[in-house]
Amino acid sequence: QVQLVESGGGLVQAGGSLRLSCAASGRTFSNYAMAWFRQAPGKEREFVAAIKWSAGSTLYADSVKGRFTISRDNAKNTVYLQMDSLKPEDTAVYYCNAENRLTLSPSDNYWGHGTQVTVSS
Repeated sequence: QVQLVESGGGLVQAGGSLRLSCAASGRTFSNYAMAWFRQAPGKEREFVAAIKWSAGSTLYADSVKGRFTISRDNAKNTVYLQMDSLKPEDTAVYYCNAENRLTLSPSDNYWGHGTQVTVSS
């Protein structure tokens, strides 16, 4: 059974930094793209960043480009999101996602439960 467990959220002042972690278990993720999404109150869930597990190539939303960095540790089966220069508009629940890039099947697409990030002004 696939499990994605996020951690590292919290309260930080504007301009500060946080590092989120997503511990993945339950299968080999070499065919997967791992991503972070976020959802602010009253808004739809939006894409933040993604990384292909095997190739390591990355993709970022324009709103976080240059401030956030996604990475993975193959030995620990963990994906990270380093968030620097945080802004109040980054406040949201951050979710980890795993998508099988070979099958693109909805049944092979997984979500964590989320971790709250709050940035005070």
